[in-house]
Amino acid sequence: MAVGIFDSGLGGLTVLEALQRRLPEVDFLYLGDNRNAPYGVRSADDLYHLTSQAVGALWQRGCDLVVLACNTASAAALRRMQENGLPKGKRVLGVFVPLIEALTERRWGDNSPPREVAVRNVALFATPATIATRAFQRELAFRAIGVDVEAQACGGVVDAIEDGDLILAEALVRSHVAALKRKMPAPEAAVLGCTHYPLLSDAFQGALGPDVRLFSQADLVAESLADYLSRHPGMLGEGAGGYLTTGDAARVSDSATRFMRREIRFRAA
Repeated sequence: MAVGIFDSGLGGLTVLEALQRRLPEVDFLYLGDNRNAPYGVRSADDLYHLTSQAVGALWQRGCDLVVLACNTASAAALRRMQENGLPKGKRVLGVFVPLIEALTERRWGDNSPPREVAVRNVALFATPATIATRAFQRELAFRAIGVDVEAQACGGVVDAIEDGDLILAEALVRSHVAALKRKMPAPEAAVLGCTHYPLLSDAFQGALGPDVRLFSQADLVAESLADYLSRHPGMLGEGAGGYLTTGDAARVSDSATRFMRREIRFRAA
């Protein structure tokens, strides 16, 4: 039995690791579209077509349920996929919902009027494409009032991670945090709005300071999926687990092993 996990590259491995820890009885089939990464600079149409193609590939491999472990895909493609209609018995979930639920302290289906929440000043670090959708600000405004969100597009960070250049990636994080703090000098919380970014959580925390609370999605998504599967046990599918990539399997395996600090071996998709 397998659940599909899709990301543009290596970032979704941070989500997968939390899912494996929370749901050890479930097999997960991971697909990274490393050949077309990064997604953060692509158009909305590109994102929709690439995401749809990857989700379809996971469905064909027996994964009735697919989690988009990519904020850019979740923000730019998920709603369009759902509106266009999913095949019978297939489901796609995003990483966006659990984060909004955590920030606003309310369930997604709660349609009561927006209310004040504990956090007032939020820094959002994400890819240019995610920020362009304004999906985070829109969904937050539906549920909370009085929250000031300052967004910072973190160009180059995903590329550096995918290329295995940790030194450059950390330098870019410090630069982007400095740019954010010129606009919002004292954020109370920071959202790492790309699943690649938890690989650099220490760099983000160090640049932001110890008093800024980091919201990272992996554990939130894991808890949310555990709850979903308890209510939909038939969504586990019939596939096998493992790691697939559209890129060079050997190079992707080396990069994944280095960043996750454990051996990970990818196969060609």
